[in-house]
Amino acid sequence: MSRYTGPRSRVSRRLGVNVFGTQGETRALERRPYPPGEHGRERQRRRSQSEFLVQLQEKQKARYTYGLTERQFRNVFKEATRRSGVTGENMLRYLELRLDNFAYRVGWGATRPQARQLVNHGHLNVNGKRVNIPSYRLRKGDVVELRAKSRNSPTIQWNMDVLNREPPEWVDRGDDPFSVTVSELPERSQIDVPVREQLIVELYSK
Repeated sequence: MSRYTGPRSRVSRRLGVNVFGTQGETRALERRPYPPGEHGRERQRRRSQSEFLVQLQEKQKARYTYGLTERQFRNVFKEATRRSGVTGENMLRYLELRLDNFAYRVGWGATRPQARQLVNHGHLNVNGKRVNIPSYRLRKGDVVELRAKSRNSPTIQWNMDVLNREPPEWVDRGDDPFSVTVSELPERSQIDVPVREQLIVELYSK
């Protein structure tokens, strides 16, 4: 499945938020806190934005943050509309339960793209079985663990020791940092992605 491989800092500057989570994007936003391009400063000074543009930007924030193509993202939204409950919250919950996002949340990957690579290369087991599909959706009670040969990886060790990222409340890490359980399904208050999901619902509902 295709993924975005272009300049990340330009995307983050256009959306006004560090969507990929790298230090380079943070520095770019600090040095040039306005959209890229010849007329970037002029666009920043404009006080009013169309309703469609605001909705589109929120959708792009979510899509780039989780690393989905437009088709993948739309499919997640369609499934969220078919489930009971609030559509926007369902959508974010499904995105959070992706296996690549989970590997990022528990600190095995420094960024979501790096966590996606860990999954692609088969470093993770789910309930004792090897899974190499980044979009694999976890369920309550699933146990995700790093394979034995992957636990000594210098990259993973550095991420865990230096970043020392605390897992979200819906995750139970227990005593073994290499084996983590989905203790409950994430609630909206437990998802710290700065996205206004209702605007995305409004955009796709037109």
